[in-house]
Amino acid sequence: MRKAPFLFICLALLLQGACRAPKTSAQPKPLFRIVQGGKWGYIDQAGKIVIKPQFDWAKPFSEGLAAVAIGGRWGYINKAGKIVINSQFDDAGSFSEGLAPVKIGDRWGYIDQAGKRALAPLFPQFDEASPFSEGLAAVKAGKWSYIDKTPKTVIDPLFEDASDFSEGLAAVKIGDRYGYIDKVGKIVINPRFDWASSFSEGLAAVKIGDNWGYIDRAGKIAIDPQFDFARPFSEGLAVVGIGLGIGRRWGYIDKAGKIVINPQSWFPWPFSEGLAAVETGDGVGYIDKAGKYVWNPTN
Repeated sequence: MRKAPFLFICLALLLQGACRAPKTSAQPKPLFRIVQGGKWGYIDQAGKIVIKPQFDWAKPFSEGLAAVAIGGRWGYINKAGKIVINSQFDDAGSFSEGLAPVKIGDRWGYIDQAGKRALAPLFPQFDEASPFSEGLAAVKAGKWSYIDKTPKTVIDPLFEDASDFSEGLAAVKIGDRYGYIDKVGKIVINPRFDWASSFSEGLAAVKIGDNWGYIDRAGKIAIDPQFDFARPFSEGLAVVGIGLGIGRRWGYIDKAGKIVINPQSWFPWPFSEGLAAVETGDGVGYIDKAGKYVWNPTN
């Protein structure tokens, strides 16, 4: 019966804060792109301007940095709006796994978060380059292949088109059809689609004939082809297009294929951090998952 003193000691320490769990650092708040007066800036989830519109173009934040264009050249800013990598590139992609693809002249290479050239001697060398995903990046030099960070070609240049790896698979074009390979380059879903996107949340958007639907990782149809366009799922919802040409309307479906945000004459993007960007004739706005505007395009 010697537990009581221990309990009293621990209670005293708790009251003093000594037995409390260590505080976790606050997660950085997400920022979202806006356009005002032809210039790009960023707002927070409440619609408050955090980085005033001042850039000729801007891309989403990734790993704490965002690519922005100033005077025809691309650089990177942090979430305080400070330029941390000077504007010097002809184009620039998002950071992923510590590296970002950048374009100099007509060739692409990679930089690290300090702005230094990475993956020497492969800089710049590629016709096109994608961000790293799951340790590999799709690059084009004639045909598409995949490299790692050593840098070494790990999947030979065999493809007319190639997407990022996601959930262990990547969509690739062989001849005139799309299928899926694993990370050693083995075909796991035979090329039979007219178009195909990356897997996300267990499903991938594919085009069969004139219609888009969704398959699962076994290659089986999960949502029947019925849409005129479809994008990957994000946060449980996916963008789909209904109609052709300028008459096309865009909405969102859930994983049962049910429309949950009615198609409208806007151009929407996937949800991220609870919000989705929508482009209208008035500008760029943001909606929540109920389809209500958090940031109106006319702001």
